[in-house]
Amino acid sequence: MDYRENYRAWLASEELTDAEKARVKSMTDDEIKECFWAPLEFGTAGMRGIIDIGVNRMNRFTVGRATQGLADYVCSLGEDAKKRGVVIARDTRRSSDEFAVLTAGILAANGIRAYLFEDVRPVPMCSFAVRELGAEAGVMITASHNPKIYNGYKVYGADGAQMSPESTDKVVAFIDKTPYFGIKCANGGITPDSVKGLDNVCVAENITVIGASVDAKYFAAVEKLGLSPDAVREFGGKVKIVYTPVHGTGYMPVTKVLSHMGISVSVVPEQAKPDTEFSTVRVPNPEEADTLALGVKLADEIGSDVVIGTDPDADRMGVAIRDGEGKFVLLNGNQTGALMTEYILRRRKESGTLPVNGAIVKTIVTTELARKIAEDYGVATFDVLTGFKYIGEKIKEWEVSGEYVYLFGFEESYGSLVGTHARDKDAVAAAMIFAEMICYYDSLHTSLWQVLQGLYAKYGWFAERSASVAFGGVDGMDKMRGIMQKLRGAEFDAICGTRVLASDDLVTGVRKRADGATEHIGLPATNALKIHLAGGDWICARPSGTEPKLKFYAAASAPCASCAEGRAQEYLAFMKKFAE
Repeated sequence: MDYRENYRAWLASEELTDAEKARVKSMTDDEIKECFWAPLEFGTAGMRGIIDIGVNRMNRFTVGRATQGLADYVCSLGEDAKKRGVVIARDTRRSSDEFAVLTAGILAANGIRAYLFEDVRPVPMCSFAVRELGAEAGVMITASHNPKIYNGYKVYGADGAQMSPESTDKVVAFIDKTPYFGIKCANGGITPDSVKGLDNVCVAENITVIGASVDAKYFAAVEKLGLSPDAVREFGGKVKIVYTPVHGTGYMPVTKVLSHMGISVSVVPEQAKPDTEFSTVRVPNPEEADTLALGVKLADEIGSDVVIGTDPDADRMGVAIRDGEGKFVLLNGNQTGALMTEYILRRRKESGTLPVNGAIVKTIVTTELARKIAEDYGVATFDVLTGFKYIGEKIKEWEVSGEYVYLFGFEESYGSLVGTHARDKDAVAAAMIFAEMICYYDSLHTSLWQVLQGLYAKYGWFAERSASVAFGGVDGMDKMRGIMQKLRGAEFDAICGTRVLASDDLVTGVRKRADGATEHIGLPATNALKIHLAGGDWICARPSGTEPKLKFYAAASAPCASCAEGRAQEYLAFMKKFAE
């Protein structure tokens, strides 16, 4: 069925409201093609797209179809899986409330128990609840840090990690058999407002609203992760931390955890309340300096040295600190992760709780500085594919084998996980550890900037840069495939004057060395290419798993900051030329 047939089928449907039908009728030819050319892709990270009408957009019909596919999958696992049920959480975006209630109603109509959070909750609390309640799966309605016009549908497995590729393939097979219309929903007439404040209450057949009791268990689990209680007691009420949830789900859990610990925090008032339009920022992404601008302004007013921000679903944390000249600088995800790695391992060693078989986990595009730090503490480092589910898989593997003890995991894109209470990125726990870290270094009369510079002085200067090139439209995916093929077919002896040592093709799982020798990488297949350069430098290209974007990464290390930075920028510019 081509996009015109899809369009006509939707236009003829009696399930569209008058407003939805009016929107379909008003579409231009280009809009019809964009919205109806192909179904919104459902991958291992679920689906994400622009909110609008059509098969290639996020709306109640595409969400309903995905949920019915998930329901069919759960039903295929048997009656016990249906009783174990599915946890449903949502962020503060447009339509998130509607999609969450719809998801609960469709699951309920299939005889599956649905646990619906009474109000917005972040990713880590959804992941935690799946594990705590013994659910079969979880659904998080979110588009993470994307612009306001987006929403998404993220699915978790029984271990609280993003659903495995094998299980996702089964869900997708069911989705592919499911029509967009005629899906039964039995939500008992509940609305988002009618369930607020409820906890462990059955509001309709197969629908239980959860809230405060699960929250309390999550907070208890996070607070147990603390490493410096003495420093927190002494300095927690004295430090000045500015926090912004950027209109998202982080406000309640972050402020509650820090308050329980006795750590003083000032919340950016303009960004404290939920706002579907994220009206105070260009994009609700704490990776961007301008997103934290109001936080920096407040920090200057009250004399704070640190600003912490979380994205709408509170799985990513961005941080700005003062440099040696007193000016605020935004740390990148690699720098934040390196600081947290050093702090966690240092405190574990000082307290005598550093296991002999301890390990950290990072992705293949994350800084090698973390490995240098871990080596100094006798801790192993494992690289996994991009996507936090792979970090979750390592935790699960070691819990069974006992071969290693998980200590910390992070990725360059501002996500990390301290502890094993959840199996996805947890910016609430990260904010708690970061705030505690400030107290600890205050007790040593040193700043975070000084600590970071000390790491560079000890291990060398590391610079990592990345860029994303968007490929929208019907032919976007074909363009990305063509660029990846061109990169795979290229032969490089040197890049920007640095010798090529080997290249990893993650599709075939083969590393080809400069001398022609090959070896297996030992990672799952994925569409990525990583080139290893002399001196530990590297570059990488991969299509995004959640957006129509091609991502390029470059990393360099050198004895001086400008040398490392210059080389990383040259590598990145070299890679980006392939997308021109």
